[in-house]
Amino acid sequence: MRESKLDILINEMQKLSAALDRIAGPAAADNDWNVADCFVWAPAARHLQPVARPNRIDLSLITGVDHVRDILFDNTLRFADGYPANNVLLWGARGMGKSSLVKAVHAKVARDSGSGLKLVEVHREDIASLPALMDILRQAPMPVIIFCDDLSFDHDDTSYKSLKAVLDGGVEGRPANVVLYATSNRRHLLPRDMMENEQSTAINPSEAVEEKVSLSDRFGLWLGFYKCSQDDYLAMVDGYARYFRLPVEPETFHADALEWATTRGSRSGRVAWQFIQDLAGRLRRQLDATA
Repeated sequence: MRESKLDILINEMQKLSAALDRIAGPAAADNDWNVADCFVWAPAARHLQPVARPNRIDLSLITGVDHVRDILFDNTLRFADGYPANNVLLWGARGMGKSSLVKAVHAKVARDSGSGLKLVEVHREDIASLPALMDILRQAPMPVIIFCDDLSFDHDDTSYKSLKAVLDGGVEGRPANVVLYATSNRRHLLPRDMMENEQSTAINPSEAVEEKVSLSDRFGLWLGFYKCSQDDYLAMVDGYARYFRLPVEPETFHADALEWATTRGSRSGRVAWQFIQDLAGRLRRQLDATA
C-alpha cells in the first residue's frame, strides 16, 4: 500500500525531530538534591552523581593552617547563611591539606548551619562544561559550592575561558546561590615557562599574559599554603593518633615520624597521614574514629 502524503510528512517530521535532539544533546537529568551532600558533575549526561561516602576528614584534624582555615570557614558560613561571599583560590605547597580543608569545611558548615549546603566537584577535564552546570545550579533550592581540585592550565589550553566566564558571571551574573572553590599548586594557575614564553614573543609582553593571569584575580580570596615546620608536622601526626585512638604514646613514635618525613623529602599533612596509615597497620588497628 502506498503511503499517503500525510504519512510521508509525519515520517519526515519524526526524522527531523530526532536529528534536532541529537544536535541539542542529552537533556539535563533529574537531580535529587536530597540523596547526598556531595556530588560529582558528569557533563556527558548533564547529571550530578551523588557521592554516598565522601572522602573527607574531620575539620579538627587539619592543623598548621589555622589562619586560612578560619578565613575559609567564615567565608563558607556567610555563604551558607545567605550573605555575600567570595570565590576562593587555595594555592601553594603540595600535601598541605588544600582539598581536605575544602571538604572538611563544607561538611561542618552543612551540618551546623542547617542550610542544606551542597558540594559539587568538577574534574579538571570538564572545566569547559561549567556554563551548562551553572544552568542547572541556578535552579538549585540551596547554596552550592563548585569545587575544582588541582586546577591548572597548560599551553594551548583555552578551557580557562569557561572558568573565567563563570567567575565573572557574564550578562546574567553569578547566581547568588553559587560560589567556586579551587585548589592549585600554582598561584596564577599557569606554568611559569608559559607566561615567560608569552612575554618574550609578544609585541606587548604585559598584555600577552594579562588575559590568562587575570583569571586568578577573579577569585576574591587567595589562601596560601606553605611547607610546615617540624613542630607542625608532629602536631599533625599526634592529632591523627589521638583522633583514631591509636594505643601508643607520642614520644614513642616521633622519631619514626621524622624519619618517615625525611625519606620522602618533605613534611606535610599528606606525609603525616601516610605515616599514620603505616603506624596503624603495624599496630593492627583500623583507622576508625569509633575504634
